[in-house]
Amino acid sequence: MKIFLNMEAKKHMSLYFIVLFCGGLMSLQAQIKSGVYISEGKNIIHELKISENYLTLTLYEKAPAKFIKTVGGFPRFEDNRLLVLLEFNSNFAQDSMRLLSIPYTMEGSKLVLELKSKLPFNTIPKLNQDLDGQWLFGARGPDTGQERRGDSKPRKTLKYLMEGRFQWIAYNTETMEFHGTGGGSFTAKDGVYQENIEFFSRDNSRVGAKLTFDYKVIGDDWHHQGKNSKGEPMYEIWMRRTGRQ
Repeated sequence: MKIFLNMEAKKHMSLYFIVLFCGGLMSLQAQIKSGVYISEGKNIIHELKISENYLTLTLYEKAPAKFIKTVGGFPRFEDNRLLVLLEFNSNFAQDSMRLLSIPYTMEGSKLVLELKSKLPFNTIPKLNQDLDGQWLFGARGPDTGQERRGDSKPRKTLKYLMEGRFQWIAYNTETMEFHGTGGGSFTAKDGVYQENIEFFSRDNSRVGAKLTFDYKVIGDDWHHQGKNSKGEPMYEIWMRRTGRQ
């Protein structure tokens, strides 16, 4: 009976150390937590938005305002590398890149990506607001049952809102053609949505503009009304994107 208990103890102790060892490996290969991460150099901003199922990385200059590059797609983690199957790439015509593989480490809440060199990112404070998440342009409003674009078409316009930061991107998933992007900070409260533009690929002179719209969420639809950056009236219907389709 005494021998049996010793064997059982050894068995459970071995399992205990296996669990500890695996847990240690998992901690060494910690995934990047969802959020917005910013790396700010002398003038160039690197802005990373990442959630469980989507990522965007955008580079732009502050003064004078200048858009540089944006990429986005579906992330996964493997051996301390961030792998991203790209859904859009503003430089695709030059580099033909469809997959990113970036070594990374986490130093507390600080993220370090090994791009051309090691680049530290700081996470911005958490801020939950109405409209947070991913939205795909569906149709011009009002809603009269017209055909929607959404995820079923290769031509997409995505809005990604997180922690008070927004970005829209227009692209084609079949050809990887890039049509434009813009972004910055936003607020959404009590039916009023405001964008403060900090980068704009089509026209750098638009940076600094503030656009205010009325919004209403009906089911999984975001009804968006107001005037666009040219002062023209608009009514758009955006559809919530729940994950990779």
